[in-house]
Amino acid sequence: MPERPVGPAPTLWQGIRAIITISWINLLLVCIPISWALNFTLEHSDKNDTIIFVFAFLAIIPLAKLLAFATDELSMRVGQTLAGLLNATLGNAVELIVAIIALAKCQLAIVQSSLVGSILSNLLLVLGMCFFAGGTRFSEQGFGVSVTQLNSSLLTISVIAVLLPAAFHFTADAAINDPLEAKDILAVSHGVAIILLFIYGSYLVFQLFSHKTLYDDDHPDIFRSTKYTPREKKNKEKKKDEASLSVPDAQEPHNIPSESTSTHTDLEIGAPHAEEEEEEKPQMSVPLTIGLLAVVTVLVAVTAEFLVDSISGLTDSGKINKEFVSLILLPIVGNAAEHVTAVTVSVKDKLTLSIGVAVGSSIQIALFVIPFIVTLGWIMGKPLSLLFDPFESIVLFLTVLVVNYVMQDGKSNWLEGMILMSLYLIIAVTFWYYPGVNELQASLSC
Repeated sequence: MPERPVGPAPTLWQGIRAIITISWINLLLVCIPISWALNFTLEHSDKNDTIIFVFAFLAIIPLAKLLAFATDELSMRVGQTLAGLLNATLGNAVELIVAIIALAKCQLAIVQSSLVGSILSNLLLVLGMCFFAGGTRFSEQGFGVSVTQLNSSLLTISVIAVLLPAAFHFTADAAINDPLEAKDILAVSHGVAIILLFIYGSYLVFQLFSHKTLYDDDHPDIFRSTKYTPREKKNKEKKKDEASLSVPDAQEPHNIPSESTSTHTDLEIGAPHAEEEEEEKPQMSVPLTIGLLAVVTVLVAVTAEFLVDSISGLTDSGKINKEFVSLILLPIVGNAAEHVTAVTVSVKDKLTLSIGVAVGSSIQIALFVIPFIVTLGWIMGKPLSLLFDPFESIVLFLTVLVVNYVMQDGKSNWLEGMILMSLYLIIAVTFWYYPGVNELQASLSC
């Protein structure tokens, strides 16, 4: 697929103006200095930590949006396949920063829950919103079956890697707090993490080099998107069909195309992929884009530290539990970039890119971020393992199973999107009341 030409870079002032006016969400940037000031001036207590958490939570939302904006500017210069990888990678920057800070503070449960929650958010909320938003304009949207099957395999492997330590724990003869079992689980986790990192490296080679054409929009196994048929056209087709019934059967083979031929022709002619590519106009220069990425990353890192520090005080108040905060709230903030990017391009009939962002982000978290954090904890001397909360592991397994069923035909519609979003709401309601199983981490604490 030929890449769209990129126009000339704007001036520095035009780029700064684009950053300021990119979205009304930028109004929430005022929460950054407020959250910093509250963190340094207020003493840590249940009530004060709740206030700090709210402002830090709101402050990360516009930062995630700016991160998505800068990522899009870089993406238009590198091509669609690399653009999807770049969006997924930088879109996960918030989750990675939050996980590293929580790991350094030995908040192991928050690290695990936030990463599992990020996968759930991408697979159900982000992907569901993409299917639903695209379904408002298109009757059906298509994407690559081969790539979908590969993604399903990778997600399944990652879920198995999370389930095996839990199965090891429950089937072992040792007691829950036996230090020998804890040592074995850590050893298993470290070995599996290294293997997962190797799989992710192989996946990058497959995606970017050996099978790069599989990810092109014009690949033969991608179903063509079909738009809704206007009411006037439906009436004309109905009258035409009624008129064809009055024609003698003997003339049918010579004058009237068969239904299957007509349908096939309509799909080929109605395909929206024959449009001439227009020039893309960047809103920032490359140096300004890189500078914005660096500044936003620093602001996210500092604000995320205040956010993590305030979680304990927030959950100690008893109004909300730690599992809901780390599994639902934190991933929604961290995935704000993916939400905006993926939904926007799905409406433009670029569902392949949307899936590259949403599903690709989940694969990256499962095969790279989680094993990387486990390996980093190994280096830092933190007992972070792949022994996740059993209920979270089961929910993750069922989520991957549902997404595999929804995507296996290579087509999507608005109802499938609504199903995925509804399942996410069901999970959110469940975890609002779920207290967590703290006993499992008793032997794997700092």
